[in-house]
Amino acid sequence: MLFFTIQDLEAAINYWRSQSPALGEELCLCPEATALAKPYALMIMQASQRIPVDVMDDLARVAIQGYLKTTQRG
Repeated sequence: MLFFTIQDLEAAINYWRSQSPALGEELCLCPEATALAKPYALMIMQASQRIPVDVMDDLARVAIQGYLKTTQRG
């Protein structure tokens, strides 16, 4: 089973935020950062150090895989 650490999610969120900065007065995050924000928040609330990829929804999986491909980690 593949796991991601909270640091992995944070790096991926920051990557997507740099690729597509928040827009509008509401400062809405791009879809990729938004998809990763939920598992990131759950990890913080549960004091988890890592999360299995199969509990992430499809959008979050695609977002983190896209990040990993661009950083040569995946």
